[in-house]
Amino acid sequence: MNAAPERHLLILAGGGHSHVLVLRRWLMRPRTRPPHTRITLVSRHGTALYSGLLPAVVAGLEPLQAAAIDLRRLCILAGVVFVQAEITGLDPTARELRLAGRPPLRFDRLSLDLGAVTATSAGSAGEAMAVKPLEPFLAWAERRNAGEPLVIRGGGAAAVELALAFRARGIACELLLKGESLHLGSGAANRAGERLLAQAAIPIRRRAPAEAPADLACTGSRAPAWLAAAGLPVDPESGRVLTHPSLAVIGHPALFASGDCGLIAADPRPPSGVWAVRAAPVLAENLRRSLAEPARSLRPWRPQARALQLLGDGGWQADGPRALAFFGPVAMGPSGWIWRWKQRIDRAFMARFAALQPMAAAAMVCRGCAAKLGAAPLASALARLDPGGRAPAPEDAALVATCVDGSLLLQSVDGFPALVDDPWLNGRLTTLHACSDLWASGAAVDSVQALVTVPEAAASVQEELLLQTLAGVCSVLEPLGAALVGGHTLEGRDGAGLALALTVNGRVAPAAHWGKGPLRPGDVLLLSRPLGSGVLFAAAMAGAAAPAWIEALLGAMQRSQAPLVPLLAAHGCRACTDITGFGLLGHLGEMLAASGAGVAVELEAAAIPAYDGALELLERGYASTLAPANAAALALLEGPVRLAASAALAGLLIDPQTCGPLLAALPAAAAPAVLAALPAAGFGAAAVIGRVV
Repeated sequence: MNAAPERHLLILAGGGHSHVLVLRRWLMRPRTRPPHTRITLVSRHGTALYSGLLPAVVAGLEPLQAAAIDLRRLCILAGVVFVQAEITGLDPTARELRLAGRPPLRFDRLSLDLGAVTATSAGSAGEAMAVKPLEPFLAWAERRNAGEPLVIRGGGAAAVELALAFRARGIACELLLKGESLHLGSGAANRAGERLLAQAAIPIRRRAPAEAPADLACTGSRAPAWLAAAGLPVDPESGRVLTHPSLAVIGHPALFASGDCGLIAADPRPPSGVWAVRAAPVLAENLRRSLAEPARSLRPWRPQARALQLLGDGGWQADGPRALAFFGPVAMGPSGWIWRWKQRIDRAFMARFAALQPMAAAAMVCRGCAAKLGAAPLASALARLDPGGRAPAPEDAALVATCVDGSLLLQSVDGFPALVDDPWLNGRLTTLHACSDLWASGAAVDSVQALVTVPEAAASVQEELLLQTLAGVCSVLEPLGAALVGGHTLEGRDGAGLALALTVNGRVAPAAHWGKGPLRPGDVLLLSRPLGSGVLFAAAMAGAAAPAWIEALLGAMQRSQAPLVPLLAAHGCRACTDITGFGLLGHLGEMLAASGAGVAVELEAAAIPAYDGALELLERGYASTLAPANAAALALLEGPVRLAASAALAGLLIDPQTCGPLLAALPAAAAPAVLAALPAAGFGAAAVIGRVV
């Protein structure tokens, strides 16, 4: 039975603790999910960092991945669209969330859980690193050496815990306090914190002037400034959005706020991960009630009066880590058993996400170019279509006509079911993929027509999907000076999802037109970017790909390969193709077929570039669903392709690629100049992988 058509748009802005727990709740209990609703999570990063473990990461007691929640994986499992983008503003009246570099997202309901930024005081001296946002701080912290003393401005729990964490790494620290004492919540907590700092030989400079230089600022937090700029009611000191006890924003019933960016006006609490976690069930339930038909009254939340704080010492002593515990006026520790208690709490929180089950195997069908039909049924069908004729050569782009000015008009068509759920990013990736057929022929793209299939849904939902898809297409075409000149739309019936196909037109001078062959002895083969997108996406669906691998892959795939065309032409490119669904071997086989008998290729195994994680995943048995059909091309390794390949490398050679590399044949003498020029064009991973013999 197909799911009911979507009628509402819900955006979760930010990957804070409340939102990740809301998603987990909807995953574990699908009936609590808002009905008939397309849900989108927007986050600057593909991971969310659990604040409780970050001091242990800084101290070197835990790896960074131990504190990272994979938002992409969580969204895949929960059936939620993940959009990686920087949020720049909000229009509550138009119900639009503004994003950097792409169109705003429309919403019927918006939930804000954005975290915070470090609050800096006017007149503070120097360029102190802010502890929030966390990602740039952690990158900065990793670069600090033991010989570099560290001055930290701040006297709260974060400042104390980070000073102790850096101390555990052998970095001498000093705390600058605005006032006379620490501010850990009570006199007993302050005294316990000062004892811990004294034992670690971390000096405190009290009543430090604002102009005193510091390296790191742990001076409290503020909500992002664009919340106030949007006209939302905010606390004047912290900029946090004021809400009712239901977490609905005062005066804006379509908006909700939680975590460090929200504040219940009638029951204020300082920002803390404890309250963000406790708010999650109420937020999940009220988002559902708000979108119910008819809407139901919202549930009020009455947060606890106090929160337990556990503060670790980073393990700077030889006898192991210890921790303090604060609860209201009561302070305990430091003690090793409190540290072990903190560890159990932190690891139990992270285990709630690591233990989530991947998609059922039946649902793990690869998308993008891995959805292409296998080479064997394609060739058989074409042969039966014209039994007495000769099948056309499998060139990347077809010659349509010769223009009045003598240039050749080329055309290609490509497309597939959505590779990613974000319609803008899918539109961009599909367009880059389709344009590569013309780039592999030496042509410049002039115009495109689009065929967009959107799922059955309310008209407002379909409008948003179409707009975002076409905007993604145009994000590629506009820098090329190309135009989207028309197209067609379809509604996917029987549960069909978003899909995009493109007809791409371009022109090239006859002398600059490349075919797939012939390859000439003495030429070298240059691969413009790494391989492995197919296995990485397949593993991501199974929850086995590290978030950093997917982040790096998507960054590479979004780079246009148009700058390669004039560069290759200037250095005597003789033949070219793009590596897509049939993998490197399949498309190299087409180049060999266009070259006649007696031509072979020697590949160098160590030179073939792979995306981070691709070979590791292949060794572990992961593969795209199209890889078995592509395996027929491995027979080339016993014929015209000379290469001693391990099992993992053989898997890489038949891995289907989306937005894959160009494979160009160049005179050997030109290769050094091309390789020297490619890094400046964004193709530092390009490599000469073999030669024609």
